[in-house]
Amino acid sequence: MNMDKPLDCMNVLVTGASGGLGSAIVERLAAEGASPIIHFGWNKASAHALLERIERRGHVVQGDLSLPEGPEDLWRKAVATTRRVHAVVNAAGIRTQVGLDDSLSAWHKAWRGEFQVNLFAAVDLSRSAIMHFKENGGGRIVNIASRAGQRGYSADAMAYGATKAALINLTKSIARSFGADGVTAVAISPGWIRTDMAEDFIAKNGEAAAVADIPIGAMALPEEVAELTAFVLRPSQRSLNGATLDVNGGSYIR
Repeated sequence: MNMDKPLDCMNVLVTGASGGLGSAIVERLAAEGASPIIHFGWNKASAHALLERIERRGHVVQGDLSLPEGPEDLWRKAVATTRRVHAVVNAAGIRTQVGLDDSLSAWHKAWRGEFQVNLFAAVDLSRSAIMHFKENGGGRIVNIASRAGQRGYSADAMAYGATKAALINLTKSIARSFGADGVTAVAISPGWIRTDMAEDFIAKNGEAAAVADIPIGAMALPEEVAELTAFVLRPSQRSLNGATLDVNGGSYIR
């Protein structure tokens, strides 16, 4: 393995790559030699700006993960672009606030929308990836979960925690079921990350509220999670298969 470029020649599909965490992951993967497949939903300009930042050493693909057919359509585009995909990072995610006092239609919309983007899209992409990996010598799946999926979440965002808990369990099932086929899966479970989602919370509640239960007194930076994601994808790290890696500053310790 080239220690300067440990991910050399790897084509890695990163969902939600036009967002703060996804773009940080893409930049780190490119720095370590990978050829990222940059997924975006609607922000085409951001995706292409990211491609320029990594000196065009990658590809851009569009896909609407909020639609049931969106993940499979995205996968077809990724394979058509590169022929061989070596890894998938399921980083796309949404968080919708909805309370018990909201209408039943709003409740259903929030829960179903979050399960589609946060879980079902990852499920469908993992299904396609596993079949592709089994036919082509193996591959890696990294699912970006959340501390919320391990310790629960606030009353107005229970759907988010539930989707992330299911994503962690999906990771474990893939690891146990397909490790013998050369397919490994790892979940990364951050607490607060300094992204637009966190900034929205800070704007409403103040930074002190966001870091109150984090012993180190600070949110994780996107670059921290990106670095860990790249490390997990190294060919030398296959024994991490099935792990859930916490990145929460000590706010949730198992």
